[in-house]
Amino acid sequence: MAGVDHRDDVASTALLTDQYELTMLAAALADGSAHRTCTFEVFARRLPHGRRYGVVAGTGRLIDALTTFRFGASELAIAAAFLDDRTLDWLREYRFTGDIDGYAEGELYFPGSPILSVRGSFAECVLLETLSLSILNHDSAIASAAARMVSAAAGRRMIEMGSRRAHELAAPSASRAAYLAGFDATSNLEAVRRYGVPGAGTSAHAFTLLHSAADGAHEGAAFRGQVETLGVGTTLLVDTFDITRGVATAIEVAGTELGGVRIDSGDLGVLARQVRDQLDGLGATKTRIVVSGDLDEYAIAALRAEPVDVYGVGTAVVTGSGAPTAGMVYKLVEVDGLPVAKRSSHKESRGGTKKAVRLARGTGTVVEEIVYRASGPEPATDGFEARQLLVPLVREGKPVDGLATLAESRALVSSGLVSLPWEGLKLSDGEPAIPTTFMS
Repeated sequence: MAGVDHRDDVASTALLTDQYELTMLAAALADGSAHRTCTFEVFARRLPHGRRYGVVAGTGRLIDALTTFRFGASELAIAAAFLDDRTLDWLREYRFTGDIDGYAEGELYFPGSPILSVRGSFAECVLLETLSLSILNHDSAIASAAARMVSAAAGRRMIEMGSRRAHELAAPSASRAAYLAGFDATSNLEAVRRYGVPGAGTSAHAFTLLHSAADGAHEGAAFRGQVETLGVGTTLLVDTFDITRGVATAIEVAGTELGGVRIDSGDLGVLARQVRDQLDGLGATKTRIVVSGDLDEYAIAALRAEPVDVYGVGTAVVTGSGAPTAGMVYKLVEVDGLPVAKRSSHKESRGGTKKAVRLARGTGTVVEEIVYRASGPEPATDGFEARQLLVPLVREGKPVDGLATLAESRALVSSGLVSLPWEGLKLSDGEPAIPTTFMS
């Protein structure tokens, strides 16, 4: 994780926020309410249309970002355009000193789940709203879509390759979120460096076209150059011209131990069957078939019966497959021990600091999530096994020891998906996989 104190060589995250967070701070400092003890909670009122569960992602990135949420000279210069000197002086010394609990990264969530609970003074907590939501909404949207794709793939290898369809600064975090949800590798090298996600990638159509000349396309020359450089285990892109001819040329050049062939266009199901028959007929029975090209969870599910070994997914995963945000909000729920709640139509909140338990049968299948007041008794379990969902993340402003690694979060997603009732994994419209009960 990043260091605790702001340093000149570490970029501050303090301006990854909205101006109104700072103007609220100024008003609260002026009227004396800034130091009231508060709890803010992050939750999603509902899941995106058609979704039956969500995946919490971005928690690790948020805690890292919190450690560099500092106002140095350059940040204060921006804020000085609209803030008074008292507020600027307060920001100059800002350090979050409160506590944060939350669902572990990789945990499943449902409507109303108190995914994050931030406690401290109003002044120090309100500043974290935009940062918390921008990270959690982005990463959770991608992880939630990616988990559906992983389920649809039924154990086949998944490669995230959507960097060219994402903002360049968001692409690595998109790769991380997809990997957390069960993807096996990414094409994005910054994600490899920053998060340790395994990298993957070989060649695009441009490399094949590069070997064109006046006397022909010379697809074989392109394949030969790739194999000589990357080895016979590489994957050759065979659909630049004619797929049947491309497969034949690939095996002619690389031999029957060729690692894989990739199909990036056309009717992927039909082509996968044809290519598998052709490869087997040529003796390349171990050569894998990789498919890519506008895949989403529905297309992947449709290909489940086809002889596909690897899926390469781009646009759909980095855009949340139609739900680019998780719809999470950051709401004040308690002030000096008093529950407070928003009553606006369709934007209601539930007052009071909360905890949550998830009930499961002895088989491990979850049946219900119960959200209750942290100050009240734990709910009855009615014979089911109960698991507390919120875990300590930050204490007195410092990340707690032993926070989950990315590998541990991946395992949590996997176990969570296994725990859902079978209908919870459907891709069709329906209710959330389990109900959420709110106790007053």
